[in-house]
Amino acid sequence: MYSAEFQESLKKVEANRAANTAMEPRRMTAQEKDDLLAAYHPDYKKSEFAELKFGPNKGESVPHELVEILQAHSRIKASDIDLSDVKYDVDVLIIGGGGAGTSAAIEAHNAGAKTMIVTKLRMGDANTMMAEGGIQAADKENDSPAQHFIDAFGGGHFMAKRELLEKLVCDAPGAIKWLNELGVEFDKDETGRMITTHGGGTSRKRMHAAKDYSGAEIMRTLRDEVINLGIEVVDFTSAIELILDENGHAAGAVLMNMETKELMVARAKTVIIATGGAGRMHYQGFPTSNHYGATADGLVLGYRAGAKLLYAHTLQYHPTGAAFPQQIFGALVTEKVRSLGAKLVNVNGEVFMHPLETRDVSAASIIRECSDRNNGVSTGSGKAVWLDTPMIELIGGEGTIEKRIPAMMRMFGSYGIDIRKEPILVYPTLHYQNGGLDITPDGQTTNVENLFVAGEAVGGIHGTNRLMGNSLLDVIVFGRNAGVHAAAKAKNVNVGKLTLDHIAKFDAEREAAGVKTDAVSPKLLPDYRGNKQGM
Repeated sequence: MYSAEFQESLKKVEANRAANTAMEPRRMTAQEKDDLLAAYHPDYKKSEFAELKFGPNKGESVPHELVEILQAHSRIKASDIDLSDVKYDVDVLIIGGGGAGTSAAIEAHNAGAKTMIVTKLRMGDANTMMAEGGIQAADKENDSPAQHFIDAFGGGHFMAKRELLEKLVCDAPGAIKWLNELGVEFDKDETGRMITTHGGGTSRKRMHAAKDYSGAEIMRTLRDEVINLGIEVVDFTSAIELILDENGHAAGAVLMNMETKELMVARAKTVIIATGGAGRMHYQGFPTSNHYGATADGLVLGYRAGAKLLYAHTLQYHPTGAAFPQQIFGALVTEKVRSLGAKLVNVNGEVFMHPLETRDVSAASIIRECSDRNNGVSTGSGKAVWLDTPMIELIGGEGTIEKRIPAMMRMFGSYGIDIRKEPILVYPTLHYQNGGLDITPDGQTTNVENLFVAGEAVGGIHGTNRLMGNSLLDVIVFGRNAGVHAAAKAKNVNVGKLTLDHIAKFDAEREAAGVKTDAVSPKLLPDYRGNKQGM
């Protein structure tokens, strides 16, 4: 399968495999990590960021691509739609149908609220569906939420909002129990006890998984529950603007049918943004592991309505995105591959870092290896490093790969690569939006009342870097949290007169700031016409 150009490198990997399997590289010191990140991590490249000229985060720097859509024009003017013509009238409107949105819907419905999900693709078309490795929870006797907090707080560079991270780790065992009772098929031993493994940056084995399609299994279960409960779902329909009432409180959204472009009004007592991530923005030209609709829509909707962002300058570049073959460029290679024993190896067959460093450190290490050190493997379209998957079966025995990471085996097998016998080529891929809308512990935005946020659109839960398994956890914990609190808040809300006055206000701020742009947002879907970016 591999070209003659890197057959020599393959031979070095194979020759060193036995020694590399037994080798345990040392962990980097804190100073070494800081120096590495500053030199190689994309978040530290000042040339790739620009200053927001107006809005709630005026003066802060975020990626150029995000600046463009945050400061863009709305897709509509207030005069384009009659707000008195209400198509949908609910207690809780949820924008987004992934893990966070469906978790919120289930809890809001169970609390007695009239609930509706609106999603621009189909329910379940989300990053949750594509998550592979697992979900963290400190529910074993040698672990605790306090230890989970320490791992995650340090892994996020001590920048997490403590009250949000505390909620994440303390509610984690209950989230696993809830999912298990709903029917998620977690990996269990012959006694029924859940099997747990390590992830990068974890001090305990607390990763619960359903083989290596954990997100798909969780999403299957949540989607079935939404359907079984009879919760209304409007597919292929985007929220393109939030609606506020005369008091400045969130009161619904303008919806657009993705096929007909028909505009509709959805009035709600509370609104939950659960729109997911931003990978399809392809920041800095990186490929992405994200689903097709991950275009930062929730950040745009919230920002234009006055909600503040937190840590919008930080993204997570998963260290192991597929770098070969080209057909799966950027596709996620779960961290579980490394937690089972595979190590990262350079062109000379050398292990160059500890296999379970945090994701930002791992990604920066790979970028350094492929750039300044010139130790990358040529793929024909760039440089990459080996992830030596045959190590897994040397450590865990024959059949481990098929049993524990069957989706990985199938994905590469479809291109003639048997990961039980051959290593694979990887390079960082744009994976997770660390920053997002700023919320309080009840899930409500800090400065727009009745507007709640859950999932990847939230900022602050993880700080400026996230540990593996804490994203599937946060969509469940904060999805459920938003559903419960939005439903409770809705009981005491009297919606005032609906307005879109914030659009004109935002336009005036743009003009006053001297920003000239023809861009409109939210972006909704990426446009690859005549552009191979990320492909």
